[in-house]
Amino acid sequence: MNKHFEDTKYYVKRAGETAKKGLAEELEPVQERLQELRDEDEEPEPGRVEKLREDLKGFQERAEGEAKEALGEARERLDKVREKPAE
Repeated sequence: MNKHFEDTKYYVKRAGETAKKGLAEELEPVQERLQELRDEDEEPEPGRVEKLREDLKGFQERAEGEAKEALGEARERLDKVREKPAE
């Protein structure tokens, strides 16, 4: 490639990078304002951690209920065995 094309390619790339930075800088206040407006309208969704905590609490409550039920059944069986006369 001819030196002039290499130089042109370099300067076009630099111009594009500079234009990108300039646009980002100019649009920053607009983005911040849009973010503020968006945050005001929407209620925040529960985070992943909060959702996991809720799920774990549900699992814990279910496991506790099942454990209590199993203990109750075991006690009933044990009482029946104790009530039987020895043969």
